[in-house]
Amino acid sequence: MTYTIEGATGPWEVVIGLEVHAQVISNAKLFSGAATTFGAAPNRQVSFVDAAFPGMLPVINRECVAQAVRTGLGLNAGINLVSRFDRKNYFYADLPAGYQISQYQHPIVGTGTIAIELADGSTRDIGITRLHLEQDAGKSLHDQHPTKSYIDLNRAGVALMEIVSEPDLRSPEEAGAYLRKLRTILRYLGTCDGNMDEGSMRADVNVSVRRAGEGFRTRCEVKNVNSIRFVIQAVEAEARRQIEVWESGGTVEQETRLYDPARGETRSMRSKEEAHDYRYFPDPDLLPLVLDEAWVAALRRDLPELPDAKRARFMRDFGLPAYDAGVLVAEQATADYYEHVARGRDARLAANWVIGDLFAALNRTGRSIATSPVSAAALGGLLDLMADGTINGRIAKDVFEAMVDTGADAATIVEQRGLRQVTDGGAIEAAVAGVLANNADKVAEYKAGKDKLFGFFVGQVMKAMAGKGNPALVNATLRRRLDGG
Repeated sequence: MTYTIEGATGPWEVVIGLEVHAQVISNAKLFSGAATTFGAAPNRQVSFVDAAFPGMLPVINRECVAQAVRTGLGLNAGINLVSRFDRKNYFYADLPAGYQISQYQHPIVGTGTIAIELADGSTRDIGITRLHLEQDAGKSLHDQHPTKSYIDLNRAGVALMEIVSEPDLRSPEEAGAYLRKLRTILRYLGTCDGNMDEGSMRADVNVSVRRAGEGFRTRCEVKNVNSIRFVIQAVEAEARRQIEVWESGGTVEQETRLYDPARGETRSMRSKEEAHDYRYFPDPDLLPLVLDEAWVAALRRDLPELPDAKRARFMRDFGLPAYDAGVLVAEQATADYYEHVARGRDARLAANWVIGDLFAALNRTGRSIATSPVSAAALGGLLDLMADGTINGRIAKDVFEAMVDTGADAATIVEQRGLRQVTDGGAIEAAVAGVLANNADKVAEYKAGKDKLFGFFVGQVMKAMAGKGNPALVNATLRRRLDGG
């Protein structure tokens, strides 16, 4: 179904392209040996190169190059064996050199694709235009003094991958799905942690609108959006603003804008620069970057199993529906946890417990899968007790809650609390007889054709047995007593 926004004069289609800046996971910066640890005190991770002291020369970080290549391979993109660094000239107070070392006409990674999954179960391939390496700028601090701005250069020189999409996205939902999928891939690869709240992944959102069948109209760029939720909101707000401009007879000017989440609107920041405004030229201090084909092939061989391949394997080997498999592979830690639980057990049941009970417990306790109070081995042990008949499904829910609260394993809780399932035929017969005797009127209604009362009898028997009766035996005994005359 095509997403459109209804304006006063009819429907409009939204066209979206994203430029994602992803901080490379590395111990040192792109062109210096300064550290990259998040949260350090201001200006404690700055080398002479980062501060642009005269005579300081950049030296390329091999690991940052490898991380960019791994990311390109993970995006099914072409790797350019020869690329080049350029100087992108502009002035900011937090850019000491007066230029950014980036890549322009000759990026390290070429075109690729990302397959995104949407809420209705459909998928779309979104094109990747390029991925290039560049250094980050520092940070201006405007809240430290009433009349002055301070500069923190800790981020200056940190390696970024700028991942540019084609203008293939057509709705806020698709923009959100694209960012979630890209973040998942980066985390699987170990090339970026994707923590948008820490600034290690941020998005510039290019938005335009058009009538059905038209070519592209003028786009505006919403700069530095730092959450997926805000990207979705920014797309909607900017698209509606542009529609109002066009419908009122005006013209949308190409510009850079900021999104204000408090007001739910975008506002103008500056006119949009073109490439020639930055006076790109090859950096004279850096030779062209030439990669060895065998080295790239070795990086390809060492790639981990990526989300799409893992999702397909979970569906094939574990018989999971597409939705469940997608939920489980969204984070690598969750996929690993699930696979440990499912190994040698009922895989569908394992998925239900992880997605249902475990996720609910994590949400309730504010924990992540990495700090889960119930380990994968412990949850597997609970499923084993269900499989061998030690406990039934109803008791298992109570045991799991106790595991979350105490950290004890399932077998210990079952023994300490006397929760073993009752499979003794005599005990079940006695409980059934008591329930039927106490509900003679309902027995008569059941035998008169009110079949739905069977569930009532099952519930009463289980209640009488404190939930510990074997459900299959309880059902069979009731059937024999009620239907057998």
